[in-house]
Amino acid sequence: MPTTPLPRRAGLRIAAVTALTAALTPLSGLPAGAAPMAPGDNGTLKIHTAPWDGVQRTPYGDAIDEPRVCRFYLDAAGFETVDAVTWRIETQPPVTGGATLRGTLNLPNDTGIGHTEDQNLPDGQYQLSWSFVGMTGAERQKTFTVDCRASMSTPGPQGGPPAGGGGIARDEAFTTVAGAGAVGLAAVGGVIWFRLRRRTHGA
Repeated sequence: MPTTPLPRRAGLRIAAVTALTAALTPLSGLPAGAAPMAPGDNGTLKIHTAPWDGVQRTPYGDAIDEPRVCRFYLDAAGFETVDAVTWRIETQPPVTGGATLRGTLNLPNDTGIGHTEDQNLPDGQYQLSWSFVGMTGAERQKTFTVDCRASMSTPGPQGGPPAGGGGIARDEAFTTVAGAGAVGLAAVGGVIWFRLRRRTHGA
């Protein structure tokens, strides 16, 4: 009775498994069981600076994503034929009664792009979440920081204390030193004049 060598049987099993895997793999090239991408799945909301205290607006459609802003807006891109994106901003980590913003961003004419109005939030760290009808998987998220510190917008005092400290502004320090110098010169001049006067009179 003929027998099949063991190596040949192993080769046949490998070939069978390979054929079965190929049959289960979709023509798109995605792994078996993976859901196909829906229109808009590659879309994103970017955080852009809005004008404030002399700071210029980041242009609409700019590829930059700014993790630290003061006044800001959301800029949508890459949503293909999606008509609208629902977004929400909450404090991060979540705080009971913390500041929140939410809205729906309409994307006209199947362009997949659009932007919100300018937004304001108290200083702190926040999480932006967004979703849309028909998306694959859970809502998308990203974190950013709102920072409107006074040092970023209010100019510091002109000049500063002179070398050596003392806390006197430069103009004030100059006036004080100049005045003291004038008094000193007047005193020295008086002494010289008095000595010359004594010599003139033979004293």
